[in-house]
Amino acid sequence: MSSPPAAPPHTPAPVRRRRPAWAGRNYTLLTGAAVVTNLGSHGALIAAAFAVMEAGGSGADVGLVAAARTLPLVLFLLIGGALADRLPRHRVMVAANALNCLSQAAFATLVLAGDPQLWQMMLLTALCGTGTAFFNPAAEGMLLSTVSGEHANRAFALFRMAMNGAGIGGAALGGAMIAAIGPGWVLAVDAAAFAIAGALRAFLDVSHVPDRAPGGGLLADLREGWVEVRTRPWLWSIVLQFSVVVAVVGAAEAVYGPLVARDRLGGPAPWGLALGFFGAGTIAGAVLMMAWKPRRLLLVGTLCVFPLALPSAGLAVPLPVWGLCVVMLISGLAIEVFGVSWMTTMHQEIPEEKFSRVSAYDWFGSVSMLPLATALAGPAESAFGRTGALWGCAALVVLATALVLLIPDVRRMTRKPAPGPAKT
Repeated sequence: MSSPPAAPPHTPAPVRRRRPAWAGRNYTLLTGAAVVTNLGSHGALIAAAFAVMEAGGSGADVGLVAAARTLPLVLFLLIGGALADRLPRHRVMVAANALNCLSQAAFATLVLAGDPQLWQMMLLTALCGTGTAFFNPAAEGMLLSTVSGEHANRAFALFRMAMNGAGIGGAALGGAMIAAIGPGWVLAVDAAAFAIAGALRAFLDVSHVPDRAPGGGLLADLREGWVEVRTRPWLWSIVLQFSVVVAVVGAAEAVYGPLVARDRLGGPAPWGLALGFFGAGTIAGAVLMMAWKPRRLLLVGTLCVFPLALPSAGLAVPLPVWGLCVVMLISGLAIEVFGVSWMTTMHQEIPEEKFSRVSAYDWFGSVSMLPLATALAGPAESAFGRTGALWGCAALVVLATALVLLIPDVRRMTRKPAPGPAKT
């Protein structure tokens, strides 16, 4: 009697990927850490303003604390960019997160203990801003280096969708927590978020980044980055545009927004809700950009900056809460279209070894006027009235954006074919 046929060898079932093939380990870690950070920081920005007001501070004092956060960006961004192109970027990011964690923990302790002084809040906020100055160029350079050209548009859109989606929960939850238990606990949550995000970023792998050629020192690195900027009209013109846009939008949201919320909208929770709708708009914009790849990257992106005038105008009226939520939703969607288009252009046009330095000049130009704008927000309110100051913010956004469209490279920049294989 013959033996039964042997059973066929076992074939393992195919493993289902839970993430796209292009979303490697670094990309996943960066996205997860960004989600954690934004959950904490969006609420903390609102908490800082209300901590100042609960301590008896005026609108001018709120502006001074906001300026203290942004002034270190102006002072240290360029140095941070140069260091991030010399040192392993993940180490710079982790060190910056540690400083953010410690400064926010101290700020939370100060507020929870009662009777914080203005100079103390300004000092701790400035330390947090210093960490951000070193973190941002390293983080952007790291993200740009983890994505291939073929998948850049979708990867940047998904990253920003996850990051800004966390901002919805962070802003709405932060506003509710401030109303329920006070701003100190929201600052404590932000400190914990920085600790968790720093731990995740410690596992980033930089082995795929090419070895850096010996440079001529920090100043030489900064000069090379400057050459990259000044020889590209599309780059320096949009950086100049955003030096105005970021300044006036920042003043409106960091200073006037909480004041209008306190006086006309019913307190921090409605303002947190409006910021949450802005985050919802960014998610909608990211979903759009995952499917849409506009050929004229910068033209489409720049046209989408005009709606950033809407929130300032809405606060000037002021619109009821639901109306403010609508304009925040629209502006969030529009700026996300710009953001993905901008990151795709940077990834396409800038050499990898100069990502962080060019990003630093981008950040530096964009925030250079923000400390002055937030510091002058109080005096401007006294001089022109809150309504007049807010209408001025809206007008400056429109003017700066219209001027940048005069640059031919902004109107003509097109998407190029995707280069090279995907990176991890």
